[in-house]
Amino acid sequence: MHELRTTIDIQASPNQVWSILTDFSSYPEWNPFIREVRGEPIAGRSLNVSIVTASSKTLRSFWPRVLASQAPRELRWQGRLLAAGLLDGEQRFKLVQRSDGSTRLVHSQCFTGLLVPLLRMRLDREARPGFEAMNTALKSRAEARK
Repeated sequence: MHELRTTIDIQASPNQVWSILTDFSSYPEWNPFIREVRGEPIAGRSLNVSIVTASSKTLRSFWPRVLASQAPRELRWQGRLLAAGLLDGEQRFKLVQRSDGSTRLVHSQCFTGLLVPLLRMRLDREARPGFEAMNTALKSRAEARK
């Protein structure tokens, strides 16, 4: 198992952040990492997600299943590379309300499977900058709407 975890504090309520995070149709306007999501943030549903990593500059698509969608607290989905057990990734967006009404976003992905030891460094190198860029863009968008 290998986990990537990033956090950012956003001066907006969890409801405001949630509304941006789950408005998939607006992702091309602001999201530099997850360029497109087709589907609905409903547990049990499948999504079509297209990302751009820092190194590839090309769209990569995958079809995760939504595991949890609990407004305004958590959105979680799981995708797989080819077959279960090779490289599975569970991406999680957790929104934590802070005492001042702002939101702490914990954006993480837990990778499991046979290929994790071989790809651990590549996953860090390619995914972490994307997570951080997305977090910063989400913060900017939410704070501009206040």
